Amino acid sequence: MIKKIFLLFIVFAFTLNTQAQRNTILIIADDLGPDYLGFYENSVDTVDAPNIRSLLAKGVRFKNLMSNPVCSSTRTTILTGRYSFRTGVGGVVGGINGSKQIDTAEISIPKLLKIHNPNIGKANIGKWHLKLSTPAINLMSPLALGYNWSEGPFIGQLPSFTNWTKYTNGVSSTITTYATAENVNNAVTWLKAQTPGNPFFLWLAFNAPHEPLHLPPAGLHTYTNLSGTTADINAQPKQYFKAMIQAMDHEIGRLFDSLKVMNKLDSTDIIFIGDNGNTARTAQILDLTKAKGTIYEYGVRVPLIIAGPSVVNKGRVSNALVNTADLFATIVENFGFTNWQKQIPTNKPVDSKSLQPIIKNTSDSVRPWIFSEIFKLTTDSADGKCMRNRNYKLIKFDFGKEEFYNLALDPLESNNLLKGILTATDISNYYYLCTEMTNLVGGTSFCQNGVGIKNIEMNNVIEIYPNPTSETLNLKLSENIFDNFNFTLIDYLGRIIYEKKNLLPLNTYAINLSEFPKGLYFVVVKIDGVSLTKKILVD
Repeated sequence: MIKKIFLLFIVFAFTLNTQAQRNTILIIADDLGPDYLGFYENSVDTVDAPNIRSLLAKGVRFKNLMSNPVCSSTRTTILTGRYSFRTGVGGVVGGINGSKQIDTAEISIPKLLKIHNPNIGKANIGKWHLKLSTPAINLMSPLALGYNWSEGPFIGQLPSFTNWTKYTNGVSSTITTYATAENVNNAVTWLKAQTPGNPFFLWLAFNAPHEPLHLPPAGLHTYTNLSGTTADINAQPKQYFKAMIQAMDHEIGRLFDSLKVMNKLDSTDIIFIGDNGNTARTAQILDLTKAKGTIYEYGVRVPLIIAGPSVVNKGRVSNALVNTADLFATIVENFGFTNWQKQIPTNKPVDSKSLQPIIKNTSDSVRPWIFSEIFKLTTDSADGKCMRNRNYKLIKFDFGKEEFYNLALDPLESNNLLKGILTATDISNYYYLCTEMTNLVGGTSFCQNGVGIKNIEMNNVIEIYPNPTSETLNLKLSENIFDNFNFTLIDYLGRIIYEKKNLLPLNTYAINLSEFPKGLYFVVVKIDGVSLTKKILVD
């Protein structure tokens, strides 16, 4: 009996220690899409990154993470769990065509962690780029947003990776150590200073592989054939980009080694992401107008791996749709704070959906769609919003242009379906996405009237009456020039709720709508491959 009690005590003590060491490190690579990483689908010219790759066996790789097209807005979605139209940070902070800055009154990850457990260490190390460096009070914004420690460059792009300004809790210093290595030096120093037994959250944001492209120090990469001259960089920018990725991977490995020496690696979850797609200079697509800064897939689809002790059934690949905003709830709940929603003001809604069900392997999905956007203080033609579900993606540019793609068949977004004939499935997905986007953002409807009407006007071919209707809807072709037609009824969420095929022309078809909820519906009639649509109101 005494022996059993002793064993139970040991198990209980071990459990307490495990819970106390619930640590998380978020690693952000700057301007890194998935196509340089050989373990991602459709990778092209890849780079050897063994330390990043080592996370695969310990975690979950996510295939469908959508970021914002640029760094400041993506980082704000992670830190606050809120979409850009809510925070106002819609583009790049600073610059000629910049964005609003983050409001330090926002509820952030470190603020919530402080509420949950004041003993959690919270550090922001590396790139900040959520406030301008002037006035001087802005330099304290990381601390105002809840971090205990902040150390790194304040701006987005370094003038040089070996001569740059670092701000440590608001105090500036000139650094000549290679920036990627300095970030890890600072991270390791901070980790060593943490009180034993207290959990920690580390936001580690590299400037790499963001420009300026350069040749990293020897020993951090294997690209020995590069000279580092401006002419050579301009001649083969992708090779220097890969050298910078490899240098970052080398330093990530040094971080992992340090965690292991400190006996913290096995108690720490690692989240690795890119903040947006590659620039046109390093993009591996033919259409360079769809790279970083755009809401096309190449600008917003980025890598995500979550690895560590929290992951159940390690080594998995997830098809779940994920927004960068979802990391907010995921990280907070990683520390056991499951009722954080009670701390959110009603006038500051959070969009984040926790990925814990996927991490724990209890679900393969947490949301039906993902959303991205870009907008600036001075608008331009790239400004707009997009939303996608499993297979389809709708893009709505602010100047009015609209594009719609079947990503399952067209991942490079080369065939805008709105220029051709839409199937009933196309139309139902279009109306689902435009309605969901309208419900999310509010304001004028994002749905375009008459989508799917091509070559033939419905009013000249089909009689649909009465409209509005409360019980019965009558349908009849006005001309006997077709052999047959198909009829589909779609609700405002894009769901097909009624369907009839191979109907004979000139016959009248009555559909009983009395059991359907009141509201807006869409009639889709397909004749000889042409889809026609019309709105129907059931009142």
